[in-house]
Amino acid sequence: MPARPLYEIDKKPCVPVRFLDSRQESVGLSDVILRAHEIEDLALPLPPAASALLRMLITIAARVTGLDDPDMSAGEWTARRRALLKEPDGFDAEAVHAYLDAYVWDLFDPLRPFLQDPRLAAQCQERAGVNKLVLGRPAGNNLAWLSPHSDMDPVPVPCDEALWHLLAQHFYGAAGTCSTRTVNGHSSTRGTAGPLRSTISFHPLGRTLYETLLAGLPKNPGDWHDTEDLCPWEEPELPDPARPLPPVTWPGRLLTGRSRHAILLVPAPDGQHVADAYLTWATQRDRLPATDPFLIHDFKPPQPNAKGGAPRCTPRRADADRGLWRDLDALLLASDETSAVQRPQAFSTLNDLPPELRAQLRVRAHGFDQDGKTQNRTWYTSLTPPIWPWTQEHDPARAQRIAECRAAAEDIGKLLATVSTKAWRETTTPPDQSRPRHKPPKHLPAWTLRTAAQYWPRAEATFWRLLNSPDQPARPAFAADAVATLRTVTRPAIDQHWPAAQAVARAIATLLRDPSRRRKP
Repeated sequence: MPARPLYEIDKKPCVPVRFLDSRQESVGLSDVILRAHEIEDLALPLPPAASALLRMLITIAARVTGLDDPDMSAGEWTARRRALLKEPDGFDAEAVHAYLDAYVWDLFDPLRPFLQDPRLAAQCQERAGVNKLVLGRPAGNNLAWLSPHSDMDPVPVPCDEALWHLLAQHFYGAAGTCSTRTVNGHSSTRGTAGPLRSTISFHPLGRTLYETLLAGLPKNPGDWHDTEDLCPWEEPELPDPARPLPPVTWPGRLLTGRSRHAILLVPAPDGQHVADAYLTWATQRDRLPATDPFLIHDFKPPQPNAKGGAPRCTPRRADADRGLWRDLDALLLASDETSAVQRPQAFSTLNDLPPELRAQLRVRAHGFDQDGKTQNRTWYTSLTPPIWPWTQEHDPARAQRIAECRAAAEDIGKLLATVSTKAWRETTTPPDQSRPRHKPPKHLPAWTLRTAAQYWPRAEATFWRLLNSPDQPARPAFAADAVATLRTVTRPAIDQHWPAAQAVARAIATLLRDPSRRRKP
C-alpha cells in the first residue's frame, strides 16, 4: 500500500524569504519563526499570499510571546514588547516548538488538513479544479488570454505554490457562483467574497522579520467578547457551516479566522504537487463586523435611504494605477472623531516602539486590484522609505505639508480629468441632443486616459520636491504639471484641428485659475 502523501508546511521549504545577507531561499514555517531575527523580509512572489501569511505569522508571534494575553494591561503589553525587541536571538525556541507541535500543519492530513475541510469530498458534487485554485489561471469557460492553462489538460501546481494560493483564496476569494455544497440536506452554490477582497494592506516593516512581526501586532482594543480566541488550525473541531459564526476575537479570529471559503486540495500521486481542488462556500451567515488593523478606512456620507444616517466606514480599495504616495497622509495623520480617514489600527502602537526602530520603520503595502465579485485585475506591492519620523505625533508640520500636497495633487487630478473630457467632446463631436446632458458617457475619452497616465508620475516627482520646499505653494506646481501633460497629449490634435486649440486653451485657463480668487455671485 503506497504511503499517504505528506506535506508539512512547518518542515517543508515552502516560504521564500530574504536573509540579511541578501541571500534568498525557501524555508519551512518553523524556520521562518525561529530565524525571523536573521530574515530581512518575506519574498513570496504573490502579494495576496504575503499579506495573508503576515497576518498568520503575527498571530503566531503573539501566541509564542504571550502578547495575546487579554488580561495584560496596556503598560504591561508595551513593556513586554519592548523587552522582546531587545532579544538578540529572536523568538524563544522552546515556545515556538511547543506551539507548532500542538497543531497539524500537513496539507494532506486525512482528518485536519491545514486550512482545509476534508468533508468537501463527500459534500460537493464535483471538484472545482486546480485552475480555479490558482489565481491568474483561466478556469471553466474563461478564455486563456495571458496563460496557457486549460481545464482540458490541467497542470498540477507544486505544493509550496498551492499553499500560497490556498492562503490567498481564504483572504481574497471571489463571490458568486461556486461548486455546489450540500450540508444537512441544504444545497447552495452561493459564495461570498473573502474578508480582504479588493483591498490594500499596510504593514509596518522593521529591519528584520522579527521586528516586523512584533511591530505589526495590534494592541488589544479591550472591547472583545469573553469567547476563547482561536485560529482555524487551533479549533478543536471543524466548523459547522450551519451554525452561527463565533465572535470575532483578538487576535486570532480577527487576523486569520474570517474566511468565507472552504477548500480541499487533492494531491498528485507524487505527493509533491496538487492536481485538483474543491473550492466552495464555508458559511451562508452574514459576516460579522470587524475592522482589519492593516487597512485604511474611509468614512463616507450615509446613503440617502440608510437608517440612522450614520457615516459608512469602508476599507480603501486597491488600485494598481494609484501610487502609494497618495496614501501617505492617511498613514501619518492621527485619526480622531472628526477625521474622514482612519489610519490602520496597527499603527496606533508604533509610537511605543524604541526610537532607533521607529526611525528605520518603513511600510510595506500589498494590494490586490479586484472588483467585488469575480474579476481580478492585478496584484502589486510597494515600499515606502522610513516615514515614521514624519507622523503628526513627531513632526506635525511635515505631516500637514504632506496632506496639503497630496490634497492639491488630487484636486488638480480631478480637474484635469474634467477639463480634458470636456475639451475632447468639444473637439470631436457636437453635443448629442438625443442624450440627456446629465448622463455621462460609458467610456472615458482618450485624452482623459492619456493625461491621467502622464499626470500622476509627474505629480509624484513634484510631490517629493515640494516636501523639501515648504514655502512653495502646492496647487500651482501641480497645475503646471497638468498643463504640461495636457499640451503633450493634445499636440497632435491641435496640429490637425483648429477647434482643438480653442478647446485646449479653455481647459488650460481653467487649470490655471486660482479658485480662491473666484468672484462670489
